[in-house]
Amino acid sequence: MLAVLELNPEKKLAGILAPVFALRGSEDLGIGDTKALKEFVTWAASHGFGAVQVLPVNETGNDSSPYNLLSAFALEPSTIATTPRAIPELDEVSYNKVLSDHNVRSLQEGRVQYGPVKTLKNELLQAAFANFQAKPDKKRAKAFQDFQTQNADWLADYSFHRALVAWNRTELVTEWPAEHRSPVAAQAWADKLDSATRKKLDLSRKYYAFIQWLAYDQWLAVRQHAEAAGVALIGDVPVGVSLFSADVWREPEIFDLARSSGAPPEKVFKSDPFTEQWGQNWGFPLYAWERMSQDNFSWWRRRLRLLKEFFHLMRVDHALGFFRIYSFPWRPEENAKFIDLTPEQAAAITQGPLPCFVDRDDSTEENREFNRLHGEMILKVFIEEMGEHLLIAEDLGEVAPYVRPTLAKLEVPGFKIPQWERNWDRLTKGSEYPRLSLATFATHDHPPVKKHWTALYTDALSEDQKTRDTAIHAMWEFMDFCGHPEIKLPQPYTEEIHQIFVKGLFASNSWLAVHMITDLLGTDEQYNVPGSAGDTNWTQRMNDPVARLNEVWAEVLPAIESAVTETGRRAI
Repeated sequence: MLAVLELNPEKKLAGILAPVFALRGSEDLGIGDTKALKEFVTWAASHGFGAVQVLPVNETGNDSSPYNLLSAFALEPSTIATTPRAIPELDEVSYNKVLSDHNVRSLQEGRVQYGPVKTLKNELLQAAFANFQAKPDKKRAKAFQDFQTQNADWLADYSFHRALVAWNRTELVTEWPAEHRSPVAAQAWADKLDSATRKKLDLSRKYYAFIQWLAYDQWLAVRQHAEAAGVALIGDVPVGVSLFSADVWREPEIFDLARSSGAPPEKVFKSDPFTEQWGQNWGFPLYAWERMSQDNFSWWRRRLRLLKEFFHLMRVDHALGFFRIYSFPWRPEENAKFIDLTPEQAAAITQGPLPCFVDRDDSTEENREFNRLHGEMILKVFIEEMGEHLLIAEDLGEVAPYVRPTLAKLEVPGFKIPQWERNWDRLTKGSEYPRLSLATFATHDHPPVKKHWTALYTDALSEDQKTRDTAIHAMWEFMDFCGHPEIKLPQPYTEEIHQIFVKGLFASNSWLAVHMITDLLGTDEQYNVPGSAGDTNWTQRMNDPVARLNEVWAEVLPAIESAVTETGRRAI
C-alpha cells in the first residue's frame, strides 16, 4: 500500500527510468517483461533507489511506440512473462513445442524484433488458452470470470474490437467493412452469424479477455513486489490514443476526429525537415472536452483508476496539451506533401485550416485565461482520482507562462531538465528547484548525457572559434550545475565526468531525481528520436541482463550508491 512506501515530498528519492522492453531478464524471449521488471526493481532497491519509472504499458499498435495506444485500458501483451513458471496454464511440453519453431537465441540478441517476438508470445498465449479451455481449473476459471465481471465496463467492447482486428487482419478500422466499424453494427452482424462462425468469434473474444487477465495478474504482482522492496513504481499516462483504438471505436463521440494532435516546431527536435518546419504530428485524435464533461470525465476517471492499481505515481504525458494542444488538419501519412510548402500553399491543400493551438491560441489575455482554467479543470479531475502529489506533469516543450504557476497552485510536480532551466545567464542551480519537481537530464526522447557531451566535445575541438567557445561554455555550465566549475575543459566523457553528472542531479532539491538507465550507467543508447523514420525507435535494449549488472558495472556502482546516500536520497 502507499502508506508502506511513505511517499512524501519531504523525503527525497533517487529513481531510474528504464523502458520495460529494454530490460533483459533471466527468462525473457526477446523483450523485457514483468519478470524482468521485478528483477530490475530488486536490483534498484539493492543500490538504494526508491523509484523505478517505466514508459506506458498499455496495448499498442503495429508501430511499436508505447505512446500509440490500441486501448487506454488494456495492457500490452508482450509485457506478459510467458513461461510455465509465470502462467499456470502453460506447461513445459507446450512451451518447448512452441519455442522449437522459433530461433529464440536470435530474438534475444540485439534490438527488439517486434514482429517475430509478438508472434512467438502470441503462440505461447494461445497454447496457454487452449490448455485453460481443455483442462479448466475451477479456482482459476472462477478468477477469470470474476475478472471479466469486474472489468466489464471496458473489457467486453475491447475484446470485441480486438477480435475484429484479428478477423480483418488489420487494426485500421477504416479498412474494415461498414458492419464492423461500430459496436452496435458489429453486434448486429455477429447476431446474424451461423452458430459455428459465432462460436469462433466468441472464442476469439474470450482469448483476448484471457490475455488481459494474465497481464493484470502479473502487473499487480509487480506492484506487490515493488512495495515489498520499498520501491515506488512511476507509470505513464499517454496524452492520446490511436485513431484506430478500441476507445475511439467504442466512443467516437468523446473524441475530435477532425484534427490530429502534435507539438509545434521547437529548437530541440530537428530530426527531419517536416518536424523542423511544422512540428510533430502524432496522429492521435483530440478530445471532445465539452462532451466528456457531460459525464464528469468518466473515461478519464476510469482510465486513471485502472492505472492506479499498478503504479504508485503517474507521469502525465504532454500535460501542456490539457491547457491547449497543437493540432494538424491532416494525418501523419500526409506529412510528406507539406514539406517545403508555404502556409499559403498548405492552406490551399487543406482548404483553409493550418496547424494551430486548440481550443484557443494564446494571442489574447482572454484566450490565455480560458486555456489556464481548462488545464486546471482537467488536472483537478486527475488529482481527485490519483491523490495529492501523485501526479507528475510532463511540462516540457513550448510552455505557456500560465502552466507552471497552475501546477504549483495545484501542488503537481513538474519536470526540471537542467540544460533547459535558466536563470538569466546561467543554468538554474539544482538547490533552487522547487521540492515538488522531478529532475532528470534526459527523457526517452532525448540523447543521453554521454551522447550529448560527446557532441559538445567534438564541437569544442572545432577550428571555428565561435563553435569552440559555445561548446566549452555549455560543458562548463553542466559542470557548474553539478557543483564542479573547476573541471578543466574541454575533455571527453570520462568516468569522472559521468559520476559528476550522476551526483549533480541527485544533489538537486527536487523530490524525485531520476536518471535514465543510460545516464546512470554512462552509456549512449537512445530509445526514441522524435520525427525520425525507420523501425529503430523503441527497439534499443540494455546491453547486459539485469542479473549481470552488478558484475559488469562493478567499478561504477559503488560511486553511484555513494551518491544516492550522500545526497540524502537513499530509500532504505
